[in-house]
Amino acid sequence: MSIQQAADFTHQTVLLHEAVDALGITDQRASGIYVDGTFGRGGHSRLILSQLTTDGRLIAFDKDTQAIASAAEIQDTRFHIVHDSFATIGQALPDCGVGKVDGILMDLGISSPQVDDATRGFSFRSDGPLDMRMDTTRGISAAEWLETAEEQQITEVIKDYGEERFAFQIAKAIVARRQAEPIRGTRQLAEIVAHAVKTREKGKDPATRTFQAIRIFINQELEDLEIGLAAAYAALAPHGRMSVISFHSLEDRIVKQFFASKVKMEQPDRRLPIRHADLPQPQMRLLNRIKPSEAEVSANPRARSAILRVAERLPEAV
Repeated sequence: MSIQQAADFTHQTVLLHEAVDALGITDQRASGIYVDGTFGRGGHSRLILSQLTTDGRLIAFDKDTQAIASAAEIQDTRFHIVHDSFATIGQALPDCGVGKVDGILMDLGISSPQVDDATRGFSFRSDGPLDMRMDTTRGISAAEWLETAEEQQITEVIKDYGEERFAFQIAKAIVARRQAEPIRGTRQLAEIVAHAVKTREKGKDPATRTFQAIRIFINQELEDLEIGLAAAYAALAPHGRMSVISFHSLEDRIVKQFFASKVKMEQPDRRLPIRHADLPQPQMRLLNRIKPSEAEVSANPRARSAILRVAERLPEAV
């Protein structure tokens, strides 16, 4: 990709100030250690670095090789980038000589450059190879998976990860088409879906849910999220904060339920002789739930579905 082509793919960081402000980087905490779980094009990371003292540190993660290349432009000794998913926080932080951290930001969305670059295969708006991998150096592409996946598995993926009610019809059409020719292009898959979907949601392309579902499956996004949330919580110091931005209901449900599990502890039978001091105590407290402003959505329509949830680890949990 040429420099000019790369420049054409710009990214507007969603909830930039809200997500970073939620980490609570006050003067007393500005020399702490922070984590950016998805570097993307570095909007959150650069703002965090601007608020840290010379003693502060920022560890960022990303699976995308183009994001890693973008991170290399940050010449700052306080900054370190890890080419892997935030699900590896538990192993990566000790490798960086880090124990507990003061804040973790996780932006679960895919970046505009990923969507707009037809060669990545995330979008059907421009024709391109059906890849969809966040990390193009590992795993199988969407085209490779669709070549051999059983009809039942394709149905389950589209239904569970895309919440698509025509999942069975779409899967059946995919299997029928691949018997005649390989399904290797984004427009090709979009056309198959369009013919299989009987009714269309207003203002939404019929292929939207299917593309979302296959992307989530190929990149193990929900599995990574569940592992990453648990690892992030374990890495938080007392009063450390988690700031998590989700973009669709499946992600947000996992984040919401995870925070709830740390806030509302299951209580034992009251009839049992247990001292109050021995009762399970909340491990986190919820701080905020924020959605983009009308102005941000107007300037960046891709922000419209974003939800920021913020929680703080309580010292009693240590």
